Amino acid sequence: MSVFVFLHLTLSSPALDCTISSFCFYDTFKIQTQRAFLDVYLADGSNIRLDIQTSDTAERILEVASCKVGLPRELIKYFSLFFFQDDDDGALSVVKKVADFELPYVSLQSMKELHCKLGIRKWYMDPCLDILLMDCRASLNLLYMQAVQEVKKNWVKPTEGQMQELEFLQKNVNKAKFLELIQKMQFYGYMRLDPCICDYPEEGCSADIYLGNNEINCCIKLPTKQTKEVSFKINRLRSWQVTFLGAAKDGEDDTLELKFEYNDSGTWQWIILYTKQAFLLSSCLKKMISEQMMKADKEGQEMDIKMPGSTKNSKNSSIQQKQVVHSGFISRKRFLVRPNEEDCVFEKIREEDL
Repeated sequence: MSVFVFLHLTLSSPALDCTISSFCFYDTFKIQTQRAFLDVYLADGSNIRLDIQTSDTAERILEVASCKVGLPRELIKYFSLFFFQDDDDGALSVVKKVADFELPYVSLQSMKELHCKLGIRKWYMDPCLDILLMDCRASLNLLYMQAVQEVKKNWVKPTEGQMQELEFLQKNVNKAKFLELIQKMQFYGYMRLDPCICDYPEEGCSADIYLGNNEINCCIKLPTKQTKEVSFKINRLRSWQVTFLGAAKDGEDDTLELKFEYNDSGTWQWIILYTKQAFLLSSCLKKMISEQMMKADKEGQEMDIKMPGSTKNSKNSSIQQKQVVHSGFISRKRFLVRPNEEDCVFEKIREEDL
C-alpha cells in the first residue's frame, strides 16, 4: 500500500514544524557557517551555554549538551530538544519538538517574536521507562528537574496528601523516591498542550489536552459552561492529519488544525482540534504508537522464549493488523490518500517512517 502525503507550508510562519533539512536551509537562505553561542535550558531554569557553529544540527547540539550534564551516550535517545515558552504568568508552553536535522540556532532566529527558548526534556510517553534511567545520576537529575517543574506548572494533578509527600521528599532532596511517588499521580508523563478549540462533542468547545498513557485526554468546556472529560484511546485511531489553514495576521498565531479519525462505538468519525501545537501533538501520537509497537515486539520475543514453536506470532500479528495508523501534513489545496479499512500496515511502520 502506498500513502502519498503533500506538504504546502510557508517558511514565513515561525510556529510551524520545520520539516526541511539543513540542505534546504543552506540552498534557500545561503546561510553562512559561523561561530555562535547557544543557551540550552534545563527544567529547573538553569542553562548550559554552548560554543557552536550555526550549522550544527539539533542532533549534534543534543549530544554536546548531554555530554555537558554527564549523560551517557546510550541514554541520549531518551531525551530531545524542544522549543518552549516560559511565560511571566507561570505557564509553560512546549511549542514543538526539534527535529534531529533542524538547525536550532537558525530556527530560534526565525522565532524571535515568539520569545522561545531551547530546552532538554525527556522524549518518551510511557512513564514506565523512567526505571531505565534511575541508576544514572545525570538522567535521574534531568527526570527529577522536569517532574518538579511539571508539578509547579500544574501539569501533574496530585491530591492534597500526595502534594504534602512530594514537598517533604523535595525538601529532603530524595529524588528517586520523589519520582517513584509521582508516577502514581494523574497526568504524570503526559504532554500538556495550551487550551484550544475542538469540534467535539459540538463546534466551538474549548479543551485542555493531555497526551500520554496511550490516550488523548481532553477536559472539554461545553457551551453550557459544563465540563466533560473525554479519553480518546490511541488503539481506536485510524489516521490523522495536520492542516495549515492560513498565515497569521498581526498579533495572532498561525492557523493549524489536527484532525483524527476515531472509532466511537463502532462508528468512524473525524474529530478536529484547532491548535498552534498541532505538530507537537502529531509527534506525541507517533511516539506513543512507536512505543506500543516496541512493547508488542518485546512481548512477542518473550513469548518466543517461553513457547518455542507455537503459533502466537501469527496471533500477535493479527492483533496488530487490526490497527491502521498513519499521519500526514496537508494544505487546504492538497489531499491525503487514506488506506482502505482492509489494509494492514501497523506492523510495517518503522520509527523512521513516523
